[in-house]
Amino acid sequence: MAVKRIHNLCLVEDETQTLLQWAASVMASDDTYFGRGQRLAKRLGAHYRRDGLTEFGFWTPELTADVIQSERTLELEIFTPLKPINFQEPLQTLQFQRDRIPVAQQGEFLWAVVSGVRAGNRNATGSFYWLRYVDAEQRVHVIRDPLAYSVPYGVFAPAEVYDMRQVQRRRADLSYLRRTAAPKGVPDAEIPRVPSPTNILQIHVKTASPEGTLEGLTRIFQRISDKLAGGELLTPAEEVYTGYEAIQLLPVEPTIEYRREDTNTEHEMFSAHPSPAPALLLECKEDASTDDVLTEVDIQADAETAYTVEVTLRKPDTQNWGYDVPILASSATNPSVLGSLRPDEVIDFIATLHNFSSGPIQLIYDLVYGHSDNQGLELLTQQFFKGPNMYGQDLNHQLPQVRAILLEMQRRKINTGADGIRVDGGQDFRFFNPLSGLVEQDDAYLLAMSDVVQDIYGYRRLLFTIFEDGRPWPEEGWEEKSTYRELIDMKPGSCQWGPLIFAHNTPTVKGFWDRKWRRVCEVIFQGDHWITGCGNHDTVRRGNQIEADEEINWNLGKTLPQVLHRAYNNPATLLWVHGFSPGLPMDFLNANVGTPWGFFRNTDDRYGVKVVSEEVGFIDWEIEPAMYSESDAFPQLKALGFEEYDQLRNFAYALRDAMVETDYDLEAVAQICQHCLGDEDGITCEVPALEELNEPSLPHFLATLDVPKLKKFAMAFMEDGHDMCNVARYLEDLDGATSHFGLRLRQFRTRRPWLRENLTGRDRFNRISDDQRTIFYGYRTDPNPEDNTPDEIVLLAHMGGEPMMVNPGDWLQLDMSQWTVALATPGLNLQRDLKDLRSFELCDGEGVLLEPLQTLQTRLENRLNT
Repeated sequence: MAVKRIHNLCLVEDETQTLLQWAASVMASDDTYFGRGQRLAKRLGAHYRRDGLTEFGFWTPELTADVIQSERTLELEIFTPLKPINFQEPLQTLQFQRDRIPVAQQGEFLWAVVSGVRAGNRNATGSFYWLRYVDAEQRVHVIRDPLAYSVPYGVFAPAEVYDMRQVQRRRADLSYLRRTAAPKGVPDAEIPRVPSPTNILQIHVKTASPEGTLEGLTRIFQRISDKLAGGELLTPAEEVYTGYEAIQLLPVEPTIEYRREDTNTEHEMFSAHPSPAPALLLECKEDASTDDVLTEVDIQADAETAYTVEVTLRKPDTQNWGYDVPILASSATNPSVLGSLRPDEVIDFIATLHNFSSGPIQLIYDLVYGHSDNQGLELLTQQFFKGPNMYGQDLNHQLPQVRAILLEMQRRKINTGADGIRVDGGQDFRFFNPLSGLVEQDDAYLLAMSDVVQDIYGYRRLLFTIFEDGRPWPEEGWEEKSTYRELIDMKPGSCQWGPLIFAHNTPTVKGFWDRKWRRVCEVIFQGDHWITGCGNHDTVRRGNQIEADEEINWNLGKTLPQVLHRAYNNPATLLWVHGFSPGLPMDFLNANVGTPWGFFRNTDDRYGVKVVSEEVGFIDWEIEPAMYSESDAFPQLKALGFEEYDQLRNFAYALRDAMVETDYDLEAVAQICQHCLGDEDGITCEVPALEELNEPSLPHFLATLDVPKLKKFAMAFMEDGHDMCNVARYLEDLDGATSHFGLRLRQFRTRRPWLRENLTGRDRFNRISDDQRTIFYGYRTDPNPEDNTPDEIVLLAHMGGEPMMVNPGDWLQLDMSQWTVALATPGLNLQRDLKDLRSFELCDGEGVLLEPLQTLQTRLENRLNT
């Protein structure tokens, strides 16, 4: 029988032998275990070479002790599509050629150099690969690549071979890299570190554009860049993205995926089904043309098996904050944020930022290497893990090869062009030191993360570094005990999340800023290397967890959603953070826009109901009844019968009670729901809140509730809630005065880089505080002026409570006739409210920045001269 073999894949034995010799020389060198591990890690994974061959390397310590009975049982399995993949299709089934190539085992490593492998690029799909072996009991196992460059169909699918050299050579921001990196081709040149930005915008990709992808963000920033270059005015919807020197993405590493506890056939994103046709054993000819017609041959020991398989592909649509990572393929980008499923997409976005018309915008990655979700146990060798923790698993950073691979993951990740990194959960990097008998922080690893060298097409840089570290968390009282300084003291030039940006930030509650006065003063006098701000992914979610019977600051709004959105995008707070305080301010896009926000993930079959029961505050704090009534809002929940807001709210809170009552036992919860909501008489209802729901209007879905239906409800809640968080739903309703104020405030700080420094000398900062109100006020001056007239500013900000007349001249001993308004919060009228700066009234959330008249006059003269 004649067949046409589209791809002629062969093991190239002499090149494989050369690779083995190199690896052996590394292992025989005098370097440390870790040093040898680093050198080997750089060649692990799949590397498409200039000569068209592809190198493969795997670290497989779990196979070292196994008795492999035949060389046929340990193979590289490669899938190559026989027709182009349409990356926009949500579901498609295609024929793939499957090849199994022998690999060479050398201790804990497996190596192979293969010809004929297709490398992916912007326009074409590469071959997919993983390692396959058969154990002594004839069970088939696969080993995936932890260091993959591309995983278009998720972490459980085989990775894609990708031509990264071509990607880097064709990127559009090489001139920017050339200007900011060490000279190309000068090995001994000092490698510069990327300087810190003036401010940061935190973005969650899946909710930051209508498409929920990096493609969508690229279009937004390119449009803004073009308008600024053309001198066009920005809309409020564009102003909320603008005026930032850096963008920090919530983690874009591949996350965990939805896995059923019973079967995953209907959910796998790459599902291979063997062809009914018999397998063909085809001779491997290294010089064969891809159009050669080959014939069936007798089975031989050195033949390569190649036959077609049918593969069902499902386009990833995983919804997650980004912190639930299995670690595998953290070197790649989460395919759910890639509309094209191509790695080029993230580089296009970064290049758009670097080439921004008003000046380069930096890109900061949020890196999660302190823990792994339990799903990682299914994907990585056991040597990566030390044991369970509250997030899943502790990573074994102390094992030299694991340490080397994790740092190599980071190197490949930042080589997409990032300018900075945020290290998530620094306090989680701990280990037991047998010499001291204590559990200690692995600060050496954290500092090593900061010193990973980026190398893009020969341009080398060290990245700006942010550490999130709240040690001694989770020790009781950690909020007050933590200094938030350990790592910035060890790594000068780096930044650390400050005390007012952590999750215990609850400005919706009365008197919050007064109670935090000690931390406020720390920000003022030692916060020059702290990330400051109020709203971020963690704090806004924390706002949803405040019980409604707390002492809410109702000056901020008439409903809970109004209160929350004003609290985390409070003009007075922004004025203090951006216009006066030291440090590096960070805003959160969803807070800027005033969208709902919560902890939503459609990746959890086992714990989804538990997560929903803990997120029910989202309904009170983020969703107005009128929002729920919108025709395109919460479609899945409405389809289940929750047609009214109160129906959903009442059941969600009753479910929370039932989950607590049963210690989160789903079978017991389902049974309680059947007792309380079913038609049977004479059965006692264990949860009164559920019994109150048993009315004629009860959704039929609830009358027959069981565990599968509980999980279905949880998934609907997660996905509908996630969709409500997309900023695109709310951009048309933005208040122009608020968005314009935010942009002007960011520009105010950019023009005054000295604000980053701590207060010293003549600077002053204080509060007026009683049971009714809290007012912040202060005076700052440029410590290093270019001439004899230093820049000066005055702040007055009403941080909460009843209105008050403020008297800045008396409080700061200044002649207010020599001062004028530089910036006022929306709603304050210069002619009506601020015509006399000696005394004027401020209400909750209002504030002003003042500057000397002389400064204003000088600026106007400079504009006229220009």
